[in-house]
Amino acid sequence: MKNIPQRTCLGCNVKKDKKDLIRIVKDNQNNISIDRTGKANGRGAYICDDINCLEKAIKSKRLEKCFKIEIDESIYEELKGVISGK
Repeated sequence: MKNIPQRTCLGCNVKKDKKDLIRIVKDNQNNISIDRTGKANGRGAYICDDINCLEKAIKSKRLEKCFKIEIDESIYEELKGVISGK
């Protein structure tokens, strides 16, 4: 039986299969982007495909704490677009 990777959502703090979450990446130059492939180089953080989880992560600044840098508002807007455009 193949082991399915599990990751924890930044918003709801629930462990889910990696393929069911959206990956956000910080690369070596501190650029933040959404990784649709799940294979981009850099530090990754995961969030559910749910607007409520995103709102919780924004409110508690979990993404900024995880990456230890200030997150631009455009990243949050892009995430909202990805989630609402299921």
